[in-house]
Amino acid sequence: MTGTVLVVEDDDNIRAVLRMGLEDEGYSVHEAATGEAAVGMMRTDPTEFMIVDVMLGGMDGLACIRSVRGFSDIPIVVISARTGTDDVIAGLEAGADDYVPKPFMVREVVARLRALRRRLSRQARPGAPAPAGPPPVVVIDGADELVLSPEEGVLRRGELRVHLTTTEFRLLCELADAGGRVVSRQDLLARVWEHGFYGDERLVDVHVRRLRLKIEPVPASPRYVVTERGLGYRLVTA
Repeated sequence: MTGTVLVVEDDDNIRAVLRMGLEDEGYSVHEAATGEAAVGMMRTDPTEFMIVDVMLGGMDGLACIRSVRGFSDIPIVVISARTGTDDVIAGLEAGADDYVPKPFMVREVVARLRALRRRLSRQARPGAPAPAGPPPVVVIDGADELVLSPEEGVLRRGELRVHLTTTEFRLLCELADAGGRVVSRQDLLARVWEHGFYGDERLVDVHVRRLRLKIEPVPASPRYVVTERGLGYRLVTA
């Protein structure tokens, strides 16, 4: 079994194609035709991944994602016929990790899930046993007690865990691995998204904004994840 995935799509034919293709790859597929049903299913019987169409009747896909993000950090892939950059960014700002335009090949969706699984495998899940010995840590701010533990897959502020999505966590780890050096947007696209995400560097900016909202004391004036204009981003540690 590769994993469990909830497909949220109101087109019966597209949903059936996704189900068959994902099942061929070893996924256990759950289905929802509405955003409301999907949110209810994720509360009562959560899956490991979600695939969400943006244009749903009633609660649209973006509202569905925002609702799920209120209680879950699972990887989410958006599928949509709306392929403009603004539409892609809207999906990411709602909380999606990846975006696949329609029409699509099922193998492309599978490839995105595979990349997300690789990211997830680097980030320990809640309840997973800690590695033997002291895990590597990055003290981002000793005064604020903001500590990143890449091997444990955890970011903590004091004793409290800061909940990041898989993509946000990988983004922070890549910046931490740079040791204070600037990392370009294209390098972050290649390292975090792997497939390059259409090469649109603004997509990195969306996830950086989401990350800042969770870790920065004043997100509008970041002191940890700083922008080096024209070059990229750099993680400043105290």
